[in-house]
Parts: sequence; C-alpha cells; structure tokens
Amino acid sequence: MFHCLLYQPEIPPNTGNIIRLCVNTGIKLHLIHPLGFELDDKKLRRAGLDYREFANVQEYDSLAEFIDKLKPERIFACSTKGTTNYSKPQYRNGDVFLFGPETRGLPMSILQELPAEQIIRIPMYPDSRSLNLSNSVAVILYEAWRQVDFEIQQ
Repeated sequence: MFHCLLYQPEIPPNTGNIIRLCVNTGIKLHLIHPLGFELDDKKLRRAGLDYREFANVQEYDSLAEFIDKLKPERIFACSTKGTTNYSKPQYRNGDVFLFGPETRGLPMSILQELPAEQIIRIPMYPDSRSLNLSNSVAVILYEAWRQVDFEIQQ
C-alpha cells in the first residue's frame, strides 16, 4: 500500500477530493497539523461525498511524529522545486508521497532532508507556477499504482 501525506493542507475541497482518490485506490491518507480547516468542514464533506466514512485517515501533530510512527523506508516529496520527473523513480509498496500546503508548498527545511532523486515534480510549461493539489496527487498516485500493475492491497 502507498501512503499519501498532506503537510498542513489548507483548502478543504482539495482534501475532500484526495480522500475520494485514496479510498478508490486503496492508498492510506495521512494529515500533518495544523490543518487549514476542520475535518467535518462542509466543503470537505461536499468534495469527499460519503467517502470520508470509508477513508483510512490518520492525523499527526508533526512530520517527525509521522516518521516516528510509520518509519517509512522512502519518502518522495512532490514539489515544483524538484528536478526528478515523477515518472522516473521505480515506486514500490510502502512508499510515501509527501505534498505541501496549497499556497506555499513544502518548506525548504523538509526538502533539504531528502535525496534529490526523491524530490519529484510534474512537468509543466515554462513560467507555470503549479497545478491544483488534488490534481497533482492524482497524477502521481496513479503513476505509482500503475507501476505496481494496479495491485490491490488489503
């Protein structure tokens, strides 16, 4: 199973969409506080429909707490500052995909802790700033799942 890790997400509909995505792909969702909303936010519920009740969502006070509890072998930070195309790594079950807050992305202090090849990016036209968070999550998680032949993990 892959893990989707949202670091301090700010916009409830994005997280609602990501909840639906994770339920439909068997990916576990982790949220690092502070969140820019409450998990019972009306906009999150609207975007997530009734998937919230089926979602496997864990919350943490910090990235350090997440790492301490899960002890992941590999974390891939998804950032416009990355130089590795998201389709280049060979993903495997257990990999974590870390996404930053919508308005500011992941802090450099986090990016500096990871090897350059684990800071992945989605190619875009020159002078483009970024994609919507839930779209980015979908692109990257589906590529990872494709690489393991859409294996179903129980």
